[in-house]
Amino acid sequence: MIIDGKQIAKKIRKNIHDKVKQLDRAPNLVVILVGNDPASAVYVRNKENACIEVGFSSEKIVLPESITQEDLLANIKRLNNDDLVDGILVQLPLPKHLDPNQVIENINYAKDVDGFNSRNIGELIQNRAILRPCTPKGVMTMLKEINIDLAGKDVTMVGASNIVGRPLAIELLNAGATVTICNSKTKDLKNKVKRADIVAVAVGRAEMINGDWIKDGAIVIDVGINRLDDGRLVGDVDFNSIKDKASWITPVPGGVGPMTIATLLENTLIAYNARNS
Repeated sequence: MIIDGKQIAKKIRKNIHDKVKQLDRAPNLVVILVGNDPASAVYVRNKENACIEVGFSSEKIVLPESITQEDLLANIKRLNNDDLVDGILVQLPLPKHLDPNQVIENINYAKDVDGFNSRNIGELIQNRAILRPCTPKGVMTMLKEINIDLAGKDVTMVGASNIVGRPLAIELLNAGATVTICNSKTKDLKNKVKRADIVAVAVGRAEMINGDWIKDGAIVIDVGINRLDDGRLVGDVDFNSIKDKASWITPVPGGVGPMTIATLLENTLIAYNARNS
């Protein structure tokens, strides 16, 4: 069966919209875009549109690609000190001369709606995070939506990035699953995937995993999104060879992607409420 991220995200956005109508002011999300990367511009525009839909206030700050680290941090400091700013997001990737880790660490953890600041990651590890990384949290929402009890499940996480793989593995551990984290140097990857009750893939390699890798009845979460030469968007798993073996699978597009933005909106509302309670 298909885990329809679009429909779940739509339900989340409606719930947020209903809550925003009861607030004294609209939660305010500020997105910083450095340079003119076309893909980043599209992502930022999608976030702006989502904010408008749920009744948030949204501001986009576009900075030149040549900006110095010092000037970028000065912009972040100004937003940290602005009481009318609830969430701050710096669109990644940044130009190569900028240090994304330093940028993330300079965002006030209480306004870090991406959930990447080391304090928020540390609290995630301790299973007490308030602001959790958006894509992993979105995946957990999807699993909850289809009533999956993760306790005792064997999960293979393919991909170990700081943005998806590692925090998603922690989320799954916090939910009681037994998690194997795989990376590009993992030996016997196919068999590790084939043993899993749940497979989550976030490696950025088009259709890397096919139906031969998946055991019957497994749940497959495809976080990847890749554009082929013919223009089609596909995930990191071969959907067509897996869909008849898996009990549940996320499509690409329309699976995890919409959940990431919906979760960003959730985090912004959480940040607003925490700061105004």
